[in-house]
Amino acid sequence: MNTHWVRLGAVAGLLLMVAGPGLGQRHRDPFTRPEIDQIRDTSWEPDLRLPLYVKFARARLVGMEQMRSDPKTKDRAQQTHDYLDDFLLIYDELNDNIDTYVDRKNDIRKPLKVIIDADTEFEAKLRALRDAADVPPEEAKQYEFVLSNALDTVDNSAPEHRKTLADQVEIAKHRKKSNSAQAGSRE
Repeated sequence: MNTHWVRLGAVAGLLLMVAGPGLGQRHRDPFTRPEIDQIRDTSWEPDLRLPLYVKFARARLVGMEQMRSDPKTKDRAQQTHDYLDDFLLIYDELNDNIDTYVDRKNDIRKPLKVIIDADTEFEAKLRALRDAADVPPEEAKQYEFVLSNALDTVDNSAPEHRKTLADQVEIAKHRKKSNSAQAGSRE
């Protein structure tokens, strides 16, 4: 048998072994159909699109708080997990979009200010859930991992968002100086 085919088969088998367990682990889409439409409609407008991600992430945390305060709630731990998972997926999308707009050299100073304010709010809400004294330990264990990931992500992203805003402010200053210099040389 040709050694090329043996190697190819071994590589394919290895890929299936590594990827196989993950193939069935698909996250559900954290966005509703109307949210997807809004995001799509603002793809080239960071001043509109980035605040949408903040709005949707905030809605997941508010929904979680409302659900948790309702005494009729069934399976509170699983629902908390799902809200946190959706929040984290949306927040990750927000960060991916920030990176995209920075790479495109878009001016995103205005939405970054909204995001930085939201980071503080998100951190407070997530910490309040983590530190809640009225949560039975067996319930908290069911969403502890995703809560920890959400807190770590927001805690690590917040300084990056502030740094990106500072970078954007510097870029705008240089752009303004350059434009002023060009206007002066035309006169």
